[in-house]
Amino acid sequence: MKLDLELPPVQGPMTHIENRTFEELRIGDTASLARTLSYKDIELFAIMTGDVNPAHVDEAFAQSDMFHKIIAHGMWGGALISTVLATQLPGPGAIYLGQSLRFRRPVGIGDTITVSVKVTAKDAEKHRVTLECQATNQRGEVVISGAAEVIAPTEKISRERVSLPEVKLLEKGRHYRKLIEKTRGLEPLRTAVVHPVDAHSLLMVVEAAKANLIRPLLVGPEARIRAAAGQAQLDLTPYDIVSTEHSHAAAAEAVALARERKVQALLPGSLPSDELMHFADSQPGLRTDRHMSHAFALDVPSFPRPLLLTDAVLNGSPALEEKRDIVQNAIDLAHAIGISAPKVAILSAQETVTPKLQSTLDAAVLCKMADRGQITGGVLDGPLAFDVAVSEEAAKMKGVLSAVAGRADIFVAPDVEAGNILVKQLEYFAEAQVAGLVLGARVPIILLSRSANALAHLGACALALLLTHYHRLPE
Repeated sequence: MKLDLELPPVQGPMTHIENRTFEELRIGDTASLARTLSYKDIELFAIMTGDVNPAHVDEAFAQSDMFHKIIAHGMWGGALISTVLATQLPGPGAIYLGQSLRFRRPVGIGDTITVSVKVTAKDAEKHRVTLECQATNQRGEVVISGAAEVIAPTEKISRERVSLPEVKLLEKGRHYRKLIEKTRGLEPLRTAVVHPVDAHSLLMVVEAAKANLIRPLLVGPEARIRAAAGQAQLDLTPYDIVSTEHSHAAAAEAVALARERKVQALLPGSLPSDELMHFADSQPGLRTDRHMSHAFALDVPSFPRPLLLTDAVLNGSPALEEKRDIVQNAIDLAHAIGISAPKVAILSAQETVTPKLQSTLDAAVLCKMADRGQITGGVLDGPLAFDVAVSEEAAKMKGVLSAVAGRADIFVAPDVEAGNILVKQLEYFAEAQVAGLVLGARVPIILLSRSANALAHLGACALALLLTHYHRLPE
């Protein structure tokens, strides 16, 4: 989980925060605030304190706990008491000396807590003030009681209330974790790992094997593979090795194994992806009646659902027939990960069709092909600019009426340059993780960005497993 801070727009005049000096305080003076607990409050408190007690953050555990629900950290309510003391009574300039608290009842999500403090004693010599503290829920039940001691300010302070940034909680990798969870119970894929002669490649392979996503067959120079395993302190005993002389031979052997149905997926190790794709694309038996294409499954922390982007790797300037296969391949992948009727945005620089921009003509034809049943299983619209594809508000402002605008699951780039630039922008500006597959071959080819982390590797292996399982299902 990551905190992303964004300043909210100013709404109305700034309010002031003002204290009450020791001389102004009277026995019986009170102050209070009310706050409704949300899960975001719980997450934020856990992030700031590191308290990840499952009673607070794990729904399944909490259901079996004594309260049968997620509850707030006790000190969340204690922090609200501190807020009243620091901002209202006595307010700025007060020094917090001590606090006693008794937690009487749990606070659950949706409970509205009213925190109040009341002056009960004053020590004129030391300017110390004792306050009774209490928090009640919406039913009037006391959830926290106690007392606080502070040194009250002696000088009047009145300041403009500071405008705090808005906090957004971004959870990296949540979509990939859901993909991996979907594979539970499925038989792992027998996967040819091509030329894994460095420690990083082998570590990723072993992690995927431990996650029960793949059963690796290591293809490459055996001595170099074992040397890399020694460097990474990995035990290769559970894995078979097919020894080859060099990377070219490893790529050719792996493709042959896939052609002979001895492996169910291919995964490049240390060799460049285009070296493997040269053999996959040129040798007979691995191609199908469709053009091969690549799709990235993007896990964007700020976006509520996974996104597929195609093709940002293989097809440079695809013709219309190739684009038809690119779209259909991506739709099939969307079905495999559980999107039954994916919305497909055919991207261009604008929403109107014009002969001056070939991508707009292609988009219009692709949509008509879908109307005629030449592309099936998805809802297509295009041409659409990227802002319209991701934002319903942008679509309304531009007057675009579309079932896809703002709700797209699949983005179809006009060419590899545009797709690749978009992927890199999302990766580096939006902190997206990228996991990818080559589609349209007899077996999925797991092809990732070189900067992909361990979770993206697992996500890509999960994609391959789900796609293979999908193609096995009876129609």
